[in-house]
Amino acid sequence: MALIKINYLSQALCKITTVQVYIPNDLNPDERRKNPCYDRPMKVLYLLHGYSGNNTDWIQGTLVCSLAAKYNFAVVCPSGDNSFYFDQDMTGRKYSSFVGEELPSYMRKTFGFSCSREDTWIGGLSMGGLGAVCAALKYPQTFSKAIGLSSAFVINEILTNGKRVTSTETNQAFQDHIYGSLGALKDSEKNPEALLLGLLDSGNPLPGLYLACGTEDYLLENNREFRDFLIKQGVPFSYTESPGEHNWEFWNQALTPAVKWMIEE
Repeated sequence: MALIKINYLSQALCKITTVQVYIPNDLNPDERRKNPCYDRPMKVLYLLHGYSGNNTDWIQGTLVCSLAAKYNFAVVCPSGDNSFYFDQDMTGRKYSSFVGEELPSYMRKTFGFSCSREDTWIGGLSMGGLGAVCAALKYPQTFSKAIGLSSAFVINEILTNGKRVTSTETNQAFQDHIYGSLGALKDSEKNPEALLLGLLDSGNPLPGLYLACGTEDYLLENNREFRDFLIKQGVPFSYTESPGEHNWEFWNQALTPAVKWMIEE
């Protein structure tokens, strides 16, 4: 395997940013011959961390590297800070553009990864689950599939209450900065429902969506609400619930079936 830490100057973020990259490129010939996944080009999975996390979380907290070696896909883990992977007006805060356009382009030039959307996927947990779903809906030409684990689908709660009422990690000033004007939020690119409706209107291909949430997770009802929205729109997707809280134990357990869906669908 190759586990690489990259520091590069991001134009979208106007700063040096750090990315972790895992590439399963050193299997011995015997292992490759016995594995049909190595009869095709390598896929690429971009994984987004959650709130208060960083680019090392997925590599350290899950079995993603073992799964990548088994199924022949590279893993790219960027730094999203606490941005919720949204584009903001201020300089250096184009996190959606970063994960949806700039980073895939940079990785393709640097490592020769496939330029095909069919070979390019994105996933995330919590804040990163929302970011992954929004990125796939905003950039369907980049990503063909998205995985959201315990995704922070809290937009409707904010629209209803004016704030994330159950949050103990963010104050009102932070929420005002992240979500902006409530009057503009419903139809903005920060709302996955608005992104999906726009994509349906455009006639462009829809990305495949895989959503999972623990039955003891505080975001369960938010995930069920987004699930019901997808059903109402007649959009194909995969949704699963299983025992678990908002923690690494659940995300590690949920990752294997998510990756199998990604590979097999």
